[in-house]
Amino acid sequence: MELPWQQAKIILHSQRLLKSFQHWTGKQLIDVNASPIEMSQALFKAPFVLVSHGTEVDPIFNYGNHQALELWELSWEDFTKMPSRKTAEEIVQQERDRLLAEAATQGFSYFSGVRITSTGKRFHIQDGILWNLIDEQHKYCGQAAVYSECSFIT
Repeated sequence: MELPWQQAKIILHSQRLLKSFQHWTGKQLIDVNASPIEMSQALFKAPFVLVSHGTEVDPIFNYGNHQALELWELSWEDFTKMPSRKTAEEIVQQERDRLLAEAATQGFSYFSGVRITSTGKRFHIQDGILWNLIDEQHKYCGQAAVYSECSFIT
């Protein structure tokens, strides 16, 4: 069975994640001096959480690296069917919506906040970055988030 990072559409999506991040922040997520498949693998196996969703009315995750899948306790198949709003409790939905709108207008935004796993465990994200994804024609194609600092709330 082919791993997610080996799929042609995910290799392309990985390129969009990297290029969009650099476009908005001026920084690199990983070393980009590698082949597209090597970069796709490096993103999937990176020591940080990386997720993205599409442009649906109720956006659905279209990417979650290994750290994200472990954190949310989901398989690739289940994660990529889940609306991204399900990662935030109702009480913080308004703040999450504000953050998404801010990133949509500015290109990217820094964030912290509480999210919830698929099994109901709550965790706090610190120093996250949310950014707009753009395709090869510079058209908006979703949003992504990255963070390496999070702690479970007991």
